[in-house]
Amino acid sequence: MDIINNNSTLFADVAMNIESTHSDVISITLFIAVLCLCLVVGHLLEAYRWLNESIAAIIIGGVVGTIILCTTKWKSSRLLRFNEELFFIYLLPPIIFNAGFQVKKKQFFHNFFPIMLFGITGVLISTSIVAAGSWWLFPKLGFEGLSISEYLSIGTIFSSTDTVCTLQVLSQEETPLLYSLVFGEGVVNDAASVVLFNAVQKINADTLNGQTALRIFLDFLYLFSTSTVLGIAAGLLTAFILRGLNFGRHSSVREIALMVLVAYLSYMLAELFELSGILTVFFAGVLMSHYSWHNVTESSRITTRFAFATLSFIAETFIFLYVGMDALDYQKWKMSMLSFWTKMGLYSTVMFLIAIGRVAFVFPLSFFSNYMYKSGGQSSKISGHQQMVIWWAGLMRGAVSVALAFKQFTHSGVTLDPKNATMITTTIVIVLFSTVVFGFFTKPLVDYLLPASTSNTNMRNPRDPGSPKEDMTLPLLSLDESASENLSRAKENVSMLMDRPVYTIHSYWRRFDHTYMRPIFGGPFGDESSC
Repeated sequence: MDIINNNSTLFADVAMNIESTHSDVISITLFIAVLCLCLVVGHLLEAYRWLNESIAAIIIGGVVGTIILCTTKWKSSRLLRFNEELFFIYLLPPIIFNAGFQVKKKQFFHNFFPIMLFGITGVLISTSIVAAGSWWLFPKLGFEGLSISEYLSIGTIFSSTDTVCTLQVLSQEETPLLYSLVFGEGVVNDAASVVLFNAVQKINADTLNGQTALRIFLDFLYLFSTSTVLGIAAGLLTAFILRGLNFGRHSSVREIALMVLVAYLSYMLAELFELSGILTVFFAGVLMSHYSWHNVTESSRITTRFAFATLSFIAETFIFLYVGMDALDYQKWKMSMLSFWTKMGLYSTVMFLIAIGRVAFVFPLSFFSNYMYKSGGQSSKISGHQQMVIWWAGLMRGAVSVALAFKQFTHSGVTLDPKNATMITTTIVIVLFSTVVFGFFTKPLVDYLLPASTSNTNMRNPRDPGSPKEDMTLPLLSLDESASENLSRAKENVSMLMDRPVYTIHSYWRRFDHTYMRPIFGGPFGDESSC
């Protein structure tokens, strides 16, 4: 009799698993069908640069969510339940890796100093302002119960930017400096936000004091530096293997597979060692693009460019589609105990703090960057109108903010705490509002601030002192020359470093890369240099 009962229980469990699996297959099938619809709609809207795929995916997600909400009698608006592990393990790596792989390295490294200023220092300043402002203003609005760590997490969540809308209306040929700064800040900002978020997660402080702030800053520096080193090591290792073993002799598939697997391996190793996988895979992408890409066959070069971009595009569309659906999750809205006007005050406060946080670092750091480039010519200076565009581009929030919010305030996409539900809905509203509303106004704003004639005049002039012709074969010091000649060159180098520090450091790196790195790891030579 016990055997019969056990068999009955077993059969019941199997039947439930089969039914659950079948339900998941239906949900995934419908979600993929909606993804295909997003691609078609995005293609049809290609002529309207003010309406990008992100906005289209959010709108379509909202429509599909409404349909699901009606068919399930107001129980759910989603086809899939959000899982932060799905995002951080499967969706985010291809997005960040492609950002590093596709980055225009010549502009990225030439503007490396301001990009790092905006992407790293900016995140620290913005996080401080948003966290301090939330801690001060939320209780005054009647929203209480958050800990110091949660306020710091809120600061990092709303410091992560999404610059896609602005990049789609900027021309890289007409405004190379501005495009490089907006793109560079976007990718470094995402990485720095996640690194800072992970550093905040490591502390459990009831009060915020100088010691706690120092611990967070030191953890941030440790995570940032070690993750960067791991990513650089992965990129160099891949380049060395591809150059030494010449995979292309037998199979282009192996070349591409090695690049993908090593990049993903570096991401997983960083997560295993509790580092930042985002930063690791980003720099792995940059190094692979700079060295490994030149060690593979022509067919592999074409394939990698489009394959990585395709995976990144699908992952981003997936996330924004989910955000559109989840915005109508009735249970989260119902769980929040705040009144309508309190919620509106909360949303307005967060948006105000985001804007103030951008103002606090974009304009002062632009002034500092211009000072450092004081001898670099007008083409290296960030104009007032360009600073406005950079400020505006960073007001929009996207996929990383959503993922960090779900990681902080839910468990596998589910929350039973009213204050956590409030923060999830707040994040979704901020992402929707900033992406849709600010996204619509991005093109008119850019056209007003940067008319075509002005953009063309800002292009780099070959006679501009900011980009003099370099002799890449000229060593920094030479054993074949006399001590007096080396001393004279050293004095000249020190003088250049004092007068034009950023350009001089970049020049040193180019010479070092050309003389020592490329003969070992591969890459372009001569005028082909992309760095």
